[in-house]
Amino acid sequence: MEPILVLLHTTDEGALPKAALETLAVARTLGSYHLAVLGANAAAAAQSVSEGALSVRAVEGDIVSVSRYATDAAAAQALALASGATVILAPCTLRFQRALPGVAARLSGACDTHVVAVDPDLSVHRWYYRQRMEATQSRTARPWFVLIEPGAADPCSTQPGAVAEVLPCAVETRTEVIGYQSPNADQQTIRPDAQLLFVAGAGWTKKQKDGQTHTDEAGSLILNFVQHNKSSLGSSKSLVDLSGEGQAVLPFLTHLHQVGQTGSTPRHRKGLSTCCHGEEPHVVGWRFINERRAINLDAACGWARGKADVLYVADAFEVMRELAKLL
Repeated sequence: MEPILVLLHTTDEGALPKAALETLAVARTLGSYHLAVLGANAAAAAQSVSEGALSVRAVEGDIVSVSRYATDAAAAQALALASGATVILAPCTLRFQRALPGVAARLSGACDTHVVAVDPDLSVHRWYYRQRMEATQSRTARPWFVLIEPGAADPCSTQPGAVAEVLPCAVETRTEVIGYQSPNADQQTIRPDAQLLFVAGAGWTKKQKDGQTHTDEAGSLILNFVQHNKSSLGSSKSLVDLSGEGQAVLPFLTHLHQVGQTGSTPRHRKGLSTCCHGEEPHVVGWRFINERRAINLDAACGWARGKADVLYVADAFEVMRELAKLL
């Protein structure tokens, strides 16, 4: 077996994210491995999960306490070289997606992202074509950086072990991180870690039983549900595209919310579709959701044909109004 390094990073608060524990769970299925962590409070974080690791190293301090390409790449390169590993497993987070391909190039190696499984023979599984085709592949280039897709494995339990060896890392940088700009919590509608995905279809903007459209009420009902439940908001392609057709739209929806063949493929535990017919190009994005439910007036829609676990034949406006009273 080739030497394997599990390379992780901490959050700004000095804790290991869920994606790090998922990557560590994948590594434990392959046998022995080395462990390395970079970021704020990296040494303590490494020791908290170091049971079973052949060696434990860390790079910490102000230089890597926040994410920057130059500092992250230098720290990751130092940890990879110190371990002597030829295969490096890391979580496919924004931080590592930005830095590790550059490290692989510096070391004349290779890097693969969005890997969902690793076999004992070190062949990896990866989705292509909007996750409609799965490929199994391997590489001869070394070192090989393999970035594990968040949600592809269950997080492992944490057991402390050996104390981490802290490596020095000196690198010049011309940038300074002065803070973050992010939307208020009540403005955020895309939450990858939420338990529930709520998807709105084009029916929300169509004429209702009284012959009128109720776009403003639709927007209010949807946002009220999403914010109270801290769920994630998705949309069908048809609803997102209405903005370019001069029709009434829900102003808070963008192409980032789009779920399906030409959008995202989420991994929430539960999904609730409303006013969407559940046709194949849209439903393909739901393949990793464990429990799928839908609300639609059409009892013969696509969701009723084996694509949803439960179909509620009802008016989504009426259902959401009743839910709003209960929240």
